[in-house]
Amino acid sequence: MGKLLYLVHRLPYPPNKGDKVRSYHLLKHLTQSHRVFLGTFIDDPADEAYLDTVRALCPDLFVARLQPRNAKLRSLAGLLTGQSLSQHYYQNAGLQRWVQQTLAEHNINAVVIFSSVMAQYIQVSSKVPMLVDFVDVDSAKWTQYAPDHRWPLSWLYRREGERLQAFERSVAQSAQRSFFVTDNEANLFKQLAPESAGTVDAISNGVDAEFFAPEPNRPSPFAGTADQPKPIPLVFTGAMDYWPNIDAVTWFVADMLPDLRQQWPQLCFYIVGRSPPPAVQALAGPGVVVTGTVPDVRPYLQHATVVVAPLRVARGIQNKILEAMAMARPVVASDSCAQAVEAKPEAELLCATTPAHFISQISALLASPERCARVGIAGRQRVLSDYSWSAHLSKIDTYLNPKAHP
Repeated sequence: MGKLLYLVHRLPYPPNKGDKVRSYHLLKHLTQSHRVFLGTFIDDPADEAYLDTVRALCPDLFVARLQPRNAKLRSLAGLLTGQSLSQHYYQNAGLQRWVQQTLAEHNINAVVIFSSVMAQYIQVSSKVPMLVDFVDVDSAKWTQYAPDHRWPLSWLYRREGERLQAFERSVAQSAQRSFFVTDNEANLFKQLAPESAGTVDAISNGVDAEFFAPEPNRPSPFAGTADQPKPIPLVFTGAMDYWPNIDAVTWFVADMLPDLRQQWPQLCFYIVGRSPPPAVQALAGPGVVVTGTVPDVRPYLQHATVVVAPLRVARGIQNKILEAMAMARPVVASDSCAQAVEAKPEAELLCATTPAHFISQISALLASPERCARVGIAGRQRVLSDYSWSAHLSKIDTYLNPKAHP
């Protein structure tokens, strides 16, 4: 059994948001055949309750506590050093000492990095092979944010995109292999960092289709009352403190929901996810429900008439889409998100580009319960055939063999 050092920017449990779903399943995969030393951060006090669960899976664990407000202030030091703010945000002296001690005291065969910012804990001169799961091209995400914000945020986001891209390129040059969540993300990075094009690959996301599976006896959270009939639920799921999700639901409520409710007065848009900020909470009202944290997202997915993912700023495969497909529900997603999923357009996954296109696609589904069922069933079959975690994550195993890759 080999020994791996695995560095993750956020505790990979519970798997209740996109990055934590991927980092958790990667941890599970790595521990099947390796002793894993996990170094990570906790940035949400609620995650403290899950430390014993993580230790049961991975006893060699170091956790650094991160207070987001203090970390944001600390990250401003990047303006003085010329580095990206993201690097300073995730700097921690205790974690750095633990990494150095682990490398010195154990015969580590390889280092696996989840999120490029964690690569700062590995010296460039290290002789231990380094594999980096970038997931997305984060620098491009920051650059994409810039036009949607006023100065000085527009300047700050553009600067962050430039500095982070320079750091990502240096990390990729030091890595034995770099991975991204889709071929499109991998190809984008190859264009931005052509010097590393030969060592860039894609590892797709998966979904636990046994967990995300419809059950006949699962109760619906969408109950009507004597005064109000049962709603027609449209559902969006995701961590609501994430700006692309905030933008998505705000856009949907402003530009799509009014027209849809004119056609379907019983329609209700459910925004399901943790930590909704005031801007999202303010959307609640006639036809809009903001749930906040729910104990289980599956009832909301299973009993949704349609699941929507109108993300304008998003990169890679969205777990929310795969999970909804696994629950056998029809999904209408932004074109950029739908293209990342290997699914037959219109038959397994619907896409839209403009508000009018979203309205048309959703209306057509609402008018045909038979088609809703047909698309949902086909989407689940696609997940079962092409999106198991084990099939995708096994790609990393080749590079964890020290004999094959000295």
